[in-house]
Amino acid sequence: MREKLVLSLLLLIMATNLVAQQTVPQKPRILISSDIGGTDPDDNQSVAHFLMYNNEFDTEGLISSPSFGNGDKKEILRMIDLYEKDLPTLEKHIQGLSSPAYLRSITKQGRRGSAPYCGFASATEGSDWIVQCARRENKRPLYILVWGGLEDVAQALHDAPDIQSKIRIYWIGGPNKKWSINSYTYIVQNFPDLWFIENNASYRGFIYQSKINDQYNALYYDTYIKDVGYLGKDFAHYYKGNPKLGDTPALLYMMDGDPDNPAKESWGGSFDLCTHSPRSVFYRPVTAKDTVQVYSIIEFHVAGPVRNDIPIDSACITLTIGKQKWGGYHIGNGDYVVRHSTYYLGTLPYTITSNIPEFPNQEGEITVENIWPGRIRDTDYIVGNKWFTDKSASEYFWKNYQGAQTIYKWRNAVMEDWGKRWEWLKKE
Repeated sequence: MREKLVLSLLLLIMATNLVAQQTVPQKPRILISSDIGGTDPDDNQSVAHFLMYNNEFDTEGLISSPSFGNGDKKEILRMIDLYEKDLPTLEKHIQGLSSPAYLRSITKQGRRGSAPYCGFASATEGSDWIVQCARRENKRPLYILVWGGLEDVAQALHDAPDIQSKIRIYWIGGPNKKWSINSYTYIVQNFPDLWFIENNASYRGFIYQSKINDQYNALYYDTYIKDVGYLGKDFAHYYKGNPKLGDTPALLYMMDGDPDNPAKESWGGSFDLCTHSPRSVFYRPVTAKDTVQVYSIIEFHVAGPVRNDIPIDSACITLTIGKQKWGGYHIGNGDYVVRHSTYYLGTLPYTITSNIPEFPNQEGEITVENIWPGRIRDTDYIVGNKWFTDKSASEYFWKNYQGAQTIYKWRNAVMEDWGKRWEWLKKE
């Protein structure tokens, strides 16, 4: 009987730990860089989540940084307007929420569009704000949560290399990597000792499952959000209210556990040290026998005509792969190059073309395998002992996504916790 009682208590403790939020040692300083208003409306969903939990952070910046699409800081400001209308109700239950005026004052416009081949261009309001926040006298590091491209982070590091030791990056990579591959390459090549979480696949454990009809997935909107407050009514405009929330794990990481220790379990995942960032460089047409790692840097070089009238680092060739087109650059002496990164698996056909006379248009195939970071090549970028990424052991895979189990295991608890805050709005 005694053994059964002990076992029951242990199971209860384990179940409680899967629900209870772990106390963060100190309130973290955060700055969010988002491509809100761009190609993926789930940023709006994650901003709503942030606004309803902003008492958990010392928020120092909200930056619109759309590598692609029509993102603009006006969209962040619009979300703050909605939050302002719900704030009187939220404040009845939550202490320490930021004022709308303060949030507006720290909302900045970053770079629109991806960076050129060198990885940076010119300073923006957003990149300057990153530098300003990072240089503040504060013993706590500044965590930069990147939900889109890395352009403004790369620009800030280029303009102020001294901030490297003062910032920490949690990046939702994966698909975002292809949009800002040049900025990513600039960072990993020039700042390998940066504290960096590269979440390429783990975040997928937080995306709702459309075929699961429960209150945490397909029925979440109807259960908690429908017609609830101004933020709730707006939520219906994104994926018909289905909670994709692909960027939210960056927030969850700062809310639960110990952000200083990426290996420790938290709502926002747990991560392994990474030794290298894979990079494959080709100076010839590629065939299906050429295999690269998923999420890796793929660099295609084409020997073309020497054209002194084409400026260095100017876009003048086009890679077409996976039904998408990507710009490539002239880097001098007849060398034309385009970088790419993909989350698609299998063998992908591609072409590289240009309107430049005598340019040797190229076509081929490349095979992408579901291994990250995988084997080491001489062309890889070696990183220091503060670069972290998705756990690679098989037990941490969820479906086909590396490391995603470290987030999926907490998802229902997180969604239920958020549901309580929606309930507060519903009762008004």
